[in-house]
Amino acid sequence: MGVTGSPTNINQGSRTKGGIGESTLRPDGILKVTGEFAYSSDMWHEDMLWGHTLRSTVAHAEIVSIDVSEALATSGVYAVLTYDDLPAAMKNYGLEIQDTPVLAHGRVRHHGEPVALVAADHPETARRAAAKIRIDYRELPVVTDEASATAPGAPLIHEGRDDHHIGHVPHPNIVHRQPIVRGDVAEAEARADVIVKGDYYFGMQDQAFLGPESGLAVPAEDGGVDLYVATQWLHSDLRQIAPVLGLPEDKIRMTLSGVGGAFGGREDLSMQIHACLLALRTGKPVKIVYNRFESFFGHVHRHPARLHYEHGATRDGKLTHMRCRIVLDGGAYASASPAVVGNASSLSAGPYVIDNVDIEAIALYTNNPPCGAMRGFGAVQACFAYEAQMDKLAAALDMDPVEFRQLNAMEQGTLLPTGQQVDSPAPVAELLRRVKAMPLPPERQWESAGEHADVRALPGGLSNTTHGEGVVRGVGYAVGIKNVGFSEGFDDYSTARVRMEVIGGEPVATVHTAMAEVGQGGVTVHAQIARTELGVSQVTIHPADTKVGSAGSTSASRQTYVTGGAVKNSCEAVREQVLELGRRKFGTYHPAWATAELLLEGGKVVTDGGEVLADIADVLEDEAVDVELEWRHRPTEPFDLRTGQGNGHVQYSFAAHRAVVEVDTELGLVKVIELACAQDVGKALNPLSVVGQIQGGTIQGMGIAVMEEIIVDPVTAKVRNPSFTDYLLPTILDTPTIPVDVLELADDHAPYGLRGIGEAPTLSSTPAVLAAIRNATGLELDRTPVRPEHLTGV
Repeated sequence: MGVTGSPTNINQGSRTKGGIGESTLRPDGILKVTGEFAYSSDMWHEDMLWGHTLRSTVAHAEIVSIDVSEALATSGVYAVLTYDDLPAAMKNYGLEIQDTPVLAHGRVRHHGEPVALVAADHPETARRAAAKIRIDYRELPVVTDEASATAPGAPLIHEGRDDHHIGHVPHPNIVHRQPIVRGDVAEAEARADVIVKGDYYFGMQDQAFLGPESGLAVPAEDGGVDLYVATQWLHSDLRQIAPVLGLPEDKIRMTLSGVGGAFGGREDLSMQIHACLLALRTGKPVKIVYNRFESFFGHVHRHPARLHYEHGATRDGKLTHMRCRIVLDGGAYASASPAVVGNASSLSAGPYVIDNVDIEAIALYTNNPPCGAMRGFGAVQACFAYEAQMDKLAAALDMDPVEFRQLNAMEQGTLLPTGQQVDSPAPVAELLRRVKAMPLPPERQWESAGEHADVRALPGGLSNTTHGEGVVRGVGYAVGIKNVGFSEGFDDYSTARVRMEVIGGEPVATVHTAMAEVGQGGVTVHAQIARTELGVSQVTIHPADTKVGSAGSTSASRQTYVTGGAVKNSCEAVREQVLELGRRKFGTYHPAWATAELLLEGGKVVTDGGEVLADIADVLEDEAVDVELEWRHRPTEPFDLRTGQGNGHVQYSFAAHRAVVEVDTELGLVKVIELACAQDVGKALNPLSVVGQIQGGTIQGMGIAVMEEIIVDPVTAKVRNPSFTDYLLPTILDTPTIPVDVLELADDHAPYGLRGIGEAPTLSSTPAVLAAIRNATGLELDRTPVRPEHLTGV
C-alpha cells in the first residue's frame, strides 16, 4: 500500500481535468460528424424480420371491415395483426391519459392512424403486403377547430370521457382547461390610459428530427422481449408497453439505441409496441424503421394555437392588466396536452409584472394530427403573442420597445399570475440591455459589392431572385420566460448508479442512468460531474437502459438539473464511502483524516488545503464502491382549477433576442441576417455545449417564424405536406450569425446553481424575427410562419 508518510501539496497541474465549467469534447461528437455513430436505424440482428404499419388514409371514419387475407398470402410475410389480434385486455396507451389505441378499433380519428401491422422477411415485402390489406371506411364529419368541436351536436372525438382526474372541462371535446384569475381586472382596466388587443395564430410545427423512428424487438426465451429503441423516456415507454403486451415490466428489457434528435417528438410511443407485438407473434427479431413520410404521421407535433390578448397600460408605461384566451389544438389524442395547457396559461403573461389578469387556456380534441411535446411546450405560443402585444403597447405610448419591456420586467421576488414568487435571479431587464448593446451587423454589405455581390446574403439566397431592389432592413426584440422541469405536483425525480473501482491500477468511475441522450450532451455533463466530485479522470458512461431506476424524460430542460443532480448526489455518496474506507485504513497515519475537510482531486485524497493524504487507488485496492440513489428537486403543486393559483413550477429560465432581417417587400422574401441572444444559464457546466444549445433553439424558433408549418386541410383534416420537400426547414444557408452573451446568476436551489437552458431560446427567437419583419414593413403580421403572400398581399 502506498501510504503518504509526509503529506505533500497537490499542485494545479494535478487537479482533475475535464470537470464542470470546462468545454470538454463530446464522447460521441467525432463519430457523429464522421458518420460512424450507430443510430437506432442501423441496428441489425440475424434472422431479422421487418415490420410495417398500415395507416388510415382518412381523418375520421368508421371501420366497416378489414380483409387481411391477400396480405397474409404474400410470400415472405410472417404475420399480419389488427386490433382483434392484440394479446392483452389493455389495448390503449398514453402518457397520462390512456386514450390512444395501439391499433384503430371501430373508427379512425386522424389521418395516418395505425390500423394494421405486417412482419415480413424484407422491408419492401412488408410494405407491398400492407398495401394489399383492404379496409372499408365509412367517412364521418371531421372536427377541425373550436367552432366545430364545441358546436351543438358536434361529433365527440372520445365517447364517455371520465374527466375527474384532469379537472372540469365544459365540453367533452376539450381535453383540459386552466383558468388563472388574479387581482381586479375591471378596476385596472378603468385605470388604463391605453388598451391594445390582438388575435394571433401560431402554426403547427414538426420536431423534424433527422433520425426517423426506429427500433428492434428481440423475443426472449423467458417469454419476454428485449427492445432497443430511440426514445426520450425509457421507463415511461415501459409503463405503457407492459399492459398492452400482457407482460410484467421485468420481462420487457429496454436499452436506448442511438437517437437522432427528439425535441419532444419521441416522448410519446411510436413503433415500440408494434415491434414487440410482431416479435412475440413471430418468435423472431423485428425491426421497424419509419421513412420520412411515415415519420410525419408517427409522432406528435407542436400544438397550433389561436390566442386573443388584451393589455392595458398607464401613460407612463406601467402595465395595468391583461386578458387572454389561448386555444390549443391537441388533435385526436391527449398526449401531453394537459401539461401544455398548464404551461401556456401559467406563462401567458410573460416575464412581466402584471398584478391583474384574467387568463383561460384550453386544449381541444379534433380530427387533426395529435399534438404534444415540443421544445418550449406551450410557452412558445404564448410568447409569440405577448411579445407582439408589448410592441403594440410601446408604439401606442410612443416608447422604445426595449425600454418599455425593461420598465415592466419581473425580477427576483416578483409574484407571477399564479401567485408563485420568483425566488431566484430573474435578470429580464439586464438580458434586454445586453442584447441591445451588442454591435449591429454591418449595413447592406451587398450594396458596395456590385456585380460581385454574394446572392446568399440577399433575401431569396441562391434562388437569385433579389438583387437589392426594394430590400429594407428591420430590427426587433423579444424576451421570454420558460419553466424548467416537470410541474404541477408531478413527482419529478431521477436515479443514478455510480461505481468507483480500480482498473489497471487507476481509479475509474462508472455512471449508469436511464437518461436518454438525444443530442443534448448529457453524457458529456455526467462525466464532467463525476470527474469534479470523485477526482478521477477516467469516467465510463454505462448505456442507458431499464436495469437502473428511471431518469425521467429528456424534455422540459430538466436532464442536466435533475439527472445531473442525481449523478452529483450519488457521486457525493460514493465519495463519502471512499473517504470512510481511507479513514479506516490510514486514519492512524495522519490526523487530517479525522480533522480536515477531505476532497478527491487528481486521483488522490486531499485536504481542502491541498495536502495529499493518499492515492484513491490505494484506498480502494480491490474493493468497489457502488451506490444507486434517487434525487428530487423541490416539490411543486397543482394549479387550482378555478383560480390557477399555486406554486406550480420549480425553476424559470430567461432569454432575450434581437433579430435583424432584410425583406424584399416586392417579392415577400425574408433573410434573417442576425439573431443575437442573451441568456441566463445559472452556471455553464460546459460552456461550448451551452452556446450550442442556445444557437440550436434559436434556429428552431426562427424556423417557425418564417417557414415551418404542417399544413392540414381544413375540410378533410388530411396532412398536405408530410415530407421535407414541402415542409420547409432552415438549412445552413438560412442560418444567420448568432452571437450569444451568457449570463451566470446562480439559482441557489439547483445543483451547481445551474438553470435549464434548452428551451428558453426557442421562445423569444420567433417573436423577435416577427418584430423585425414588422419593423421593416410596417405590417401587423399576426401569424406564424410569415409567408411571401403575407408581405405582398398577393
